[in-house]
Amino acid sequence: MPERGERYGRDVGEERGGGGGTEFDRVLGELRTRIADGTYPLDSQLPPQRELAEMFDVSRDTVQRVIRELNSEGWIRSRQGSGTRVVKRPTHAGTSSQEPPRVRAALGTFIARAFAQPVVQLDVFTLTSESLDAHIRLQAERIRLGEIRPERIELRMLLPAESIHLPYPRARVTDPEEELQEQGRPHRLQERLRGITRRHTTSLRVALLDLQAEGLVPSADAVIRYVPLVPTYKLYLRPGVEALFGPYEVVERPILLDDGTEVDALDVLGLGSTLTRHVNDDGDPDSPGSVFMESMQGWFDSCWNLLAETP
Repeated sequence: MPERGERYGRDVGEERGGGGGTEFDRVLGELRTRIADGTYPLDSQLPPQRELAEMFDVSRDTVQRVIRELNSEGWIRSRQGSGTRVVKRPTHAGTSSQEPPRVRAALGTFIARAFAQPVVQLDVFTLTSESLDAHIRLQAERIRLGEIRPERIELRMLLPAESIHLPYPRARVTDPEEELQEQGRPHRLQERLRGITRRHTTSLRVALLDLQAEGLVPSADAVIRYVPLVPTYKLYLRPGVEALFGPYEVVERPILLDDGTEVDALDVLGLGSTLTRHVNDDGDPDSPGSVFMESMQGWFDSCWNLLAETP
């Protein structure tokens, strides 16, 4: 394995409240996490909007915007007079600490297995780090509760460079006049995506650095580099052990901007990605799992060493 880079500094401390985003982002992230970890399981009802507003100490308007966003992403359904119901859970949001071998895999159990080791090693290639952030924070809470006690955490993450124009998200327009208007506007959806990425990388980085600062983990490294590549899939590697791989599926959906504008867009939903698990077989280097692990680890290391740049 190549040497891992230097740990990020603590110049992000002022952004630690809820990951450094707005109240909308904080509540949205928390509800996503609660759906992911089973606090609000499939077919359950979310608390009423008034109760959610009191719970998170925000306005009803903020809660309503969050509910609209979760509804547009397909995780909940709201009906007048019948409340808000969870209709879909992320396919990678498993909560069991043991997962039998199967084709469809869960990110939650993958991250839990990594954090159960004395040395936590993770290599990640993704679009925004949103999914990873939720699971890192869950494991940080387990460490604080004394459930697990890793001695060292090493995270390397590759993200798309902000200088490249991504094919998604982008406004979906069919009217030529409307298309000209959209071309004349700043790339609102791209900037929104970058903002989401910044918030979640800050959040997970602070979560890990706080563990070291509090003396709960002797060493915690979170290194992020940027590559001039468009992610068409997400990749999670536990070097030499196992991998999760999942393609991004392009969907049509409305995206709610910070100013309340709703834009019909082509986008990818990371929370809905189907992940497949591949396991290294130490006894058979030619097995499908071993070959997959070797090839993807080689790909990641080559990008990390030759293409990636540190901000």
